[in-house]
Amino acid sequence: MLGVCLVVLLTVEGIYLWPTLNESWQALTEIHWGWVALCIAAQAVSLSGYGAVQQRLLRAGNVIVSQAKSVSVIYASTAMSVTLPAGQVFSTAFTYKQTRRWGATPVVASWQLAISGVIAALSLALIAATGAFAVGSSVSPITLVLSLIGAAALFYLLRHIVRNPDSIEQIGRWVLVRFNRFRKKPLDTGVHRWQIILAQLDSVELKRTDLLATFGWSGVHRIADLACLGLACWAIGAEPSLAGLLIAFAAAKAVASIPLAPGGLGFVDGTLIATLTAAGTTAPQALAAVFVYRMVSYILVALVGWATFLVLFRNNQHENPELERDYDRRRNSSTSGQPYPGREPEPEPEH
Repeated sequence: MLGVCLVVLLTVEGIYLWPTLNESWQALTEIHWGWVALCIAAQAVSLSGYGAVQQRLLRAGNVIVSQAKSVSVIYASTAMSVTLPAGQVFSTAFTYKQTRRWGATPVVASWQLAISGVIAALSLALIAATGAFAVGSSVSPITLVLSLIGAAALFYLLRHIVRNPDSIEQIGRWVLVRFNRFRKKPLDTGVHRWQIILAQLDSVELKRTDLLATFGWSGVHRIADLACLGLACWAIGAEPSLAGLLIAFAAAKAVASIPLAPGGLGFVDGTLIATLTAAGTTAPQALAAVFVYRMVSYILVALVGWATFLVLFRNNQHENPELERDYDRRRNSSTSGQPYPGREPEPEPEH
């Protein structure tokens, strides 16, 4: 069924881009295949960088996974995100399930997804802000700077919570008591579950080196994807301004988050064509460049991602009772006073 959906979506993409190919045929017949090869390599580096982000964040939660495994999940989840309706939902669920299979607790798996999303948004805001400042008065940077500040504040708030989970215990208790009073249930309902969540969160230790490495790999992810777009332009002979390229890239990524079409089909293409044209390329060049970029970053990634899924993950998508039993053991260990997985044992009192 997934294969049929993929074929249909790729066919729709081909039909949608056919006018692009027709109008830009001259530019495409003179394509420089060396730049195309570098374009493909840049996209591979981009996805590898995002895999490294996931790997470092999981390591902070005491979940050790190889770069190859992390990148394979990134390819498969990206294929789901860009080809399935509501693909981001399926992608997130798939990533969560795989990280749980690697040994992550439910809270650590969710925390990794949240932090990686914040870091990705922060790195994109940096690129957009850089482009806005480079363009100057034609694009006001105020909104982008505010978004950058907001993303940074959210990241540091999440990091503070991770490093100091006890600081929010009383807040959680206060909320639960009033919520239970409103529902006319015992006031301590949910308090034990709240303590379990904090215990899992306490196993996460995001060190300064991990933080810097995570930001660095996120920068690799974004810059390599940006380079892929720039190389696609060079491949057909277009030379957009750097500021315009930054704005086009940031705008396309923002539009791609609209959950109306898989992979932002139509929205991303239109945004890229318009912004690249404004950045100094001719309309036929913009159409051809977008075609090359989308063939690499969308079609090729989707094909590789689904192939990865079918080879590595298709047979482990059934429910795994062991995960639930493991979760029950973790919960019982926290209530019995035994050391919680991922935490150091409490020292015995001296007599």
